[in-house]
Amino acid sequence: MDLSNARWRKSTRSGASGGNCVEVADNLPGVVAVRDSKNAAGPALTFTPGSWAAFVARVADRV
Repeated sequence: MDLSNARWRKSTRSGASGGNCVEVADNLPGVVAVRDSKNAAGPALTFTPGSWAAFVARVADRV
């Protein structure tokens, strides 16, 4: 999958020091990509927008 046009963003809850963060790109049609912010050139996981929304909603319920 070509992620070269992905616009990556970190969570607003990420610390200023970088730390253990993930970046999400949700600007691509039909896919949401997630990667480790410390390894930007490394692999990315991809999800359908519906699956990603369900995951985020479930995590929010647990916080």
